[in-house]
Amino acid sequence: MDYTTLGKTGLKVSKVCLGTMTFGEQNSEADAHRQLDYALERGINFIDTAEMYPVMPSPHTQGNTERYIGSWLAKPGNRAKVVLATKAAGPNPNMVWVRGGRQNFDEANLRLAVETSLKRLQTDHIDLYQLHWPSRNVPIFGASVFDPAKERTAVAIEDTLAALGKLADEGKIRHIGISNETSWGVSEFIKQAELKGLPRIATIQNLYNLTARHYETSLLDETCYRDSVSLLAYSPLAFGQLSAKYVDNPKAHGRLTIFPANWSPRYVRPAVFEAAGKYAKLARAAGMTPARMALAWCYTRWFVASTIIGATTMEQLKENIDAYGTVLPADLIAAIDAVHAQGPNPGQ
Repeated sequence: MDYTTLGKTGLKVSKVCLGTMTFGEQNSEADAHRQLDYALERGINFIDTAEMYPVMPSPHTQGNTERYIGSWLAKPGNRAKVVLATKAAGPNPNMVWVRGGRQNFDEANLRLAVETSLKRLQTDHIDLYQLHWPSRNVPIFGASVFDPAKERTAVAIEDTLAALGKLADEGKIRHIGISNETSWGVSEFIKQAELKGLPRIATIQNLYNLTARHYETSLLDETCYRDSVSLLAYSPLAFGQLSAKYVDNPKAHGRLTIFPANWSPRYVRPAVFEAAGKYAKLARAAGMTPARMALAWCYTRWFVASTIIGATTMEQLKENIDAYGTVLPADLIAAIDAVHAQGPNPGQ
């Protein structure tokens, strides 16, 4: 396993990060602990979670992911071995069970979110604290067009940074990051931090996979490079689509069949199935599984600091980690780019 430093921080993390959003829904506490133990054995020292997990969101399970991680962290020696990241949910009127349905990034809300996560995680500090999605109106989670008609009251970025600064001063969080953000958002976070002496974002956690390469063309790659903001790529297998299990069997057991299709519609678009089939054909012709090719491609992109993987079985987790270190031939990369050019970003 290789390691990298996030942004301008001293946080040294593995190039593969263990995502945990299945813990508490598709995975039991014992499953979670087995995954955490195995990831650590394989050199993964970076764990990512969120207060709203597991998925799909539910008032009956919310917080279980952090609780399962917390019971693992409480075992002697584990906390010191990992870099722990979690996230605060942004505004969502449908999730009334998270902080009373008033989620936002003002000081009172962030303090409540951090302190509640700390209790569930059974730790006294969070290494990387992230804003799960923006307070302001932004096209995310399958929306691709900015719509001014959807403008809403939002917490000013400088106010959010000031609130996070107080929590950092108290030692409850060490560094901060953003997620599901735009190039404007990154620039504004950096500008306000520099103008007002507030904490500087170190990371951005955004969607990135073979069916969703918007990061490359949205100016985010240049913005993050020049401002030293590290990309944490999430959903590298597009909810399992890029493993080709749904191509092989549309009724295969997984998130796309056990959860309602309207929960994450971008992954069930016909164009995503079509692209997944094309990528699977390339991978198999090259003598590798579709998942291995998709992950190896993401792992080796120059701007990806760490790729967040997730699994519901140990076999999946082993395959995901084993893909690290795979070198894709130039002709295969060219073929991948050709498929992308035929129908760019169907899963964005």
